[in-house]
Amino acid sequence: MIMLRYAVYRFFTMLLTLLVVSVMIFVIINLPPGDYLSNQIAELQASGQSAGVAKAEFLRKEYALDRPMWQQYLIWMGFFPGPHGFEGLLQGNYGWSFEFDRPVAEIVGDTLWLTVVVNLAAILFVYAVALPLGVMAAAKSRTWVDYTTAFVGYLGLATPNFLLALILFYYGHRYFNLPIGGLMDPVYEGQPMSWDKMKSILVHLIVPTFVIGTSGASAMMQRLRANMLDELGKPYVETAIAKGMAPSRMLTKYPLRVAFNPFVADIGNLLPSMVSGSVLVSVVLGLQTIGPTLLTALKTQDQFLSAFILMFVALLTLIGTMISDILLVMLDPRIRYEGREA
Repeated sequence: MIMLRYAVYRFFTMLLTLLVVSVMIFVIINLPPGDYLSNQIAELQASGQSAGVAKAEFLRKEYALDRPMWQQYLIWMGFFPGPHGFEGLLQGNYGWSFEFDRPVAEIVGDTLWLTVVVNLAAILFVYAVALPLGVMAAAKSRTWVDYTTAFVGYLGLATPNFLLALILFYYGHRYFNLPIGGLMDPVYEGQPMSWDKMKSILVHLIVPTFVIGTSGASAMMQRLRANMLDELGKPYVETAIAKGMAPSRMLTKYPLRVAFNPFVADIGNLLPSMVSGSVLVSVVLGLQTIGPTLLTALKTQDQFLSAFILMFVALLTLIGTMISDILLVMLDPRIRYEGREA
């Protein structure tokens, strides 16, 4: 019951934080002078295309871009009626992309879930690699195992993701016949999900998962090793060994459990950092994620498209943070939350 109350409390805290973040995103996006339509109007006026200017002016009124910024924000969120009533994010209307001349929902429809799939696969890769290698490096400190894992970790941190992507593309296709570019075969694009489409996605995920997750796995492995070594040097470890506890059982029962806290705490940062950090990788690999779309939207000042994508990344951050907070309370009894007795 106490855990349920804490989960509900964290959920409403997340919603309040998301509201504050939405204000910051909207203000920052509107800080540069002008917007997509005003820039287009200036270009059309310079070239003497009056018909295009009239259309752009119509769109400014249609999407309330001629109103004060505070009204634009409230209309975008759905708190205030616009030209067609309440039609904002809360009502499921993500806005219109002026660059692509399509609704934002149509542009990000397929890319959102593909982005989540790619980054979830990368996170699973990070944990699957960092956890065993970090524990092995700490348990076999100052041995060839420790030095080898350290070398692998430094290599992963030092190698640029886009360079690693190009290398894996070449050798993966040459020696293992792995597909080049995209997240599925072109024949499955726009088609409903099927077993064949799922297999195509899984095969295409191999290279992006490795490329996006390598640096994160390397950093987390080094952090876990340092935390484990710190715990292994404490008196309770020597006491447990002196009482005859098996080293493997002692390692997993106490030091690993304490050192695992940063792993859980990093859930909140891992997803958004991978989404933002994989923009260049997505461009190089030709992935159908929101990374290239966000890059285009920011360059062209396509405010509704860029604002929605940034809100999506913020939502991932807050959901990850909420999950990590709840898991930390369950994992470590030293962590207390409001309403729980000490």
